[in-house]
Amino acid sequence: MPGMGTLINVGAIIAGGLAGTLFGKRIEERYREIVLMAIGIASVFLGIAGAMEKMLQVEDGKLVSGGSMMMIISLVLGSLIGEYLNIELHMEEFGEWLKRRSGNEGDVGFIHAFVTASLTVCIGAMAIVGSVRDGIYGDYSILAAKAVMDMLIIMAMTASMGKGCIFAAVPVGMFQGAVTLVARLIEPLLTESALDNLSLVGSVLIFCVGVNLIRGKMFKVANMLPSIVVAAAWAFLPR
Repeated sequence: MPGMGTLINVGAIIAGGLAGTLFGKRIEERYREIVLMAIGIASVFLGIAGAMEKMLQVEDGKLVSGGSMMMIISLVLGSLIGEYLNIELHMEEFGEWLKRRSGNEGDVGFIHAFVTASLTVCIGAMAIVGSVRDGIYGDYSILAAKAVMDMLIIMAMTASMGKGCIFAAVPVGMFQGAVTLVARLIEPLLTESALDNLSLVGSVLIFCVGVNLIRGKMFKVANMLPSIVVAAAWAFLPR
């Protein structure tokens, strides 16, 4: 059934968040901080690995890089678009609405936890490719694998940052559900080149999320999200 993958993913995020809330209260602050730091470091290296996988290749026995110009232009143009739209502010406003509706007005870290967790589990090729395969073929295997990873990530983040992380299930459900619904329309856009570009720039954004977890809010990652769209569109420019 199309959409099953997103339902599994959303359920896994909620389960991980509830487990993190339950066990997080029993863990000392210093342990929660080191777990958050570990997630940040892991995100940094996952981002680096994903970007290098698409940028580096072996030609004639030598390691060469590519995609630098695409990455630079996509990040710059996408960030300008995102800054103009002020996506980060709208995400925070949505987080504020969820905070009120869920009765968590007293949780001062709710919005930060919600935005950070949402960006961590929404960015990446797995979300898009998995949703497309779910919508077209009813194959939710990619989203099922993503669900397991997201559950562990959200469990650790909730234990460290608070219950706002649980509500990352909402944007994941909205985004992946929307992609699943329009899968047949966007299938022609997901060429191998477009997916490679999307994965490269998406990996850079994952790196930025990791740095924010380690060093505090250094990057407005939400405002950089249009970079992924620009990267995918780059694949259709005439060479």
